[in-house]
Amino acid sequence: MYGDPATIRKILTELGDTWAVVGLSNNRDRAAYGVARVLQQYGKRVVPVHPKAETVHGEPGFASLEEIPFQVDVVDVFVNSELAGAVADQAAAVGAEAVWFQLGVIDEAAYDRTREAGLTMVMDRCPAIEIPAL
Repeated sequence: MYGDPATIRKILTELGDTWAVVGLSNNRDRAAYGVARVLQQYGKRVVPVHPKAETVHGEPGFASLEEIPFQVDVVDVFVNSELAGAVADQAAAVGAEAVWFQLGVIDEAAYDRTREAGLTMVMDRCPAIEIPAL
């Protein structure tokens, strides 16, 4: 298990409300679209990160984490497991406090690296499932 209840609670309630959602676009059929909406309903600022840099849910998008001109607290990762480790490394490089790998996104080496870098991390879980339970 890569997300004990205390860590999940910490990310969702203590680490800040600005979430970069990597893989978020205007494709309503993708899980990222619905999860981002739920995060907004719980007061989180959702920043879309996608090569298209689309505005989603009223928030302007960016092509990469490095392009975001303000502090991001949590990086929520909706890319496949092979790409997720690089995103976790970028999250650490931009000063995020936490990384959240969505359901099915698993990279144990990235999990270890990210935690060793001092970030809080959850893997293979969904904040849209966890946050209503708080």
